[in-house]
Amino acid sequence: MSRPTPILAVLLTTLVALGPLSTDFYLPSLPAITAAFATDGAHTQLTLSVYLAGFAVAQLVVGPLADRFGRRPVVLGGLIVYLLASLACCAAPSIEALILARLVQALGACVGPVLGRTIVRDVWGPADAARVLAYVSGAMALAPLIGPFLGGLLTVFFGWQANFAALALFSALQIAATWRWLAESNPHPDPTATQLARIAANYRRLLADRAYLGYLLCQSFAYSALFAFISGSAFVLIGHFGLAPATYGLCFGVVVTGYMAGSALSGRLVGRFGSDRLLFAGGLVGAGAGLAMWALAASPLASVAALLGPMVFVTVALGLVMPNATGRALAPYPQMAGAASSLIGFAQMSIAALIGIVVGHGLEDGGQGALTLLPAAIAACGVLVPLCYLALVRPAHAPA
Repeated sequence: MSRPTPILAVLLTTLVALGPLSTDFYLPSLPAITAAFATDGAHTQLTLSVYLAGFAVAQLVVGPLADRFGRRPVVLGGLIVYLLASLACCAAPSIEALILARLVQALGACVGPVLGRTIVRDVWGPADAARVLAYVSGAMALAPLIGPFLGGLLTVFFGWQANFAALALFSALQIAATWRWLAESNPHPDPTATQLARIAANYRRLLADRAYLGYLLCQSFAYSALFAFISGSAFVLIGHFGLAPATYGLCFGVVVTGYMAGSALSGRLVGRFGSDRLLFAGGLVGAGAGLAMWALAASPLASVAALLGPMVFVTVALGLVMPNATGRALAPYPQMAGAASSLIGFAQMSIAALIGIVVGHGLEDGGQGALTLLPAAIAACGVLVPLCYLALVRPAHAPA
């Protein structure tokens, strides 16, 4: 049985970061991939969209597998699949082969976030899971800060294949660390967890729990606010305000730092105030900051600072919301924590992807409509967080 140790916390942080690193790390190489295979941007973009789709759907399977066979073997199996797929990406002879390898890579990568959260719940228990998840989430936010920078350097000096070679090396180190330091954290596996009828019954049970559904939606809309900024901010800051890409990268880093600060704050305060209070307070702050950003964007005061200032408060709020929503959602389900974590991951990625598509299509002109659409999407997601809490979570916890 795994015990809570600093080494285990670091290992779980790297597992949770595997998903975002697999996208952030190779994004700077997209133009080089397009040129190398003499293809168009649409085909190259499929290496990202196919990865995200496979990642989202595979999460629904990984959780039940871990509930049935244990966390450790599923983590090791997923990392081995990821390692082999990363090597296949390096050796891909065509864009079609690269797209297929990226799909397989996603199937392996999804074990990281799903089971990283699950193992935190197993090892630290419901009381401390939110605190540990806050620190894990804050550290994970380093991925979008360092991933594009390192990926860009590797692409410039060694070619686009070096990005996937680095990811293969990273996963090999994770396999070694998992073998050495990750003991099984699920002492009572459920032999029926992978039966289709049982999977469907477990997901129905989770969705019928108003509190779980409320936490899931709070998590999903909070993540979607961040994803809307990630997918649309370049159109506004570069396309509308004319920022240089390097300056845009600095602005992006400032916003991500806000999330790290919020996660660290959550880890320090959750013991004093409790997860629900921090979640709701974060939801209110995020809603207020999102609405302020929308109002400023639609006014003569619209500027880079008028967008980034409120967005930093939004991301601080997300750092309060997301780890607490996840911790509270998983707390009542020790025997099906894998399935509960899988459903959260699937929901947040699916909702965020839909919002990202809407924002992306609406922002293509980079004009005044783009300037107000992005803050409107972020504000809408921000407002939905406290509304979902009030509509679903609070009534479920009210005394009968």
